[in-house]
Amino acid sequence: QLQLVESGGGLVQPGGSLRLSCAVSGFTLDDYAIGWFRQAPGKEREGVSCISPSGGRTNVADSVKGRFRISRDNAKNTVYLQMASLKPEDTAVYTCAAHRRGDDYCSTSRGWYADWGQGTQVTVSS
Repeated sequence: QLQLVESGGGLVQPGGSLRLSCAVSGFTLDDYAIGWFRQAPGKEREGVSCISPSGGRTNVADSVKGRFRISRDNAKNTVYLQMASLKPEDTAVYTCAAHRRGDDYCSTSRGWYADWGQGTQVTVSS
């Protein structure tokens, strides 16, 4: 059974850093594009970043460009989201999602993904 489990969230001060992990099981990560999404209270879920199956292609939302970086370690079946220079507006539940892909592509459109994790809370506050 395909499963995605996020970890690494928590409370951090503005300007701080966190690294989120998305551990997958039940499938071979090599065949899947992975996206990171976030949803703040009262707001729609938005795409933050994505990475293609090989890791050769990534996409980052303008709101986090230059501060967030996505990476993957297929041998460990894990995708990471390194977040730096965090701002209060980054506060949200962060969720990863998987899409099986035959070519090396990814998307930050939430409708593109079929399988989702449960999410991890990130709170940026002093």
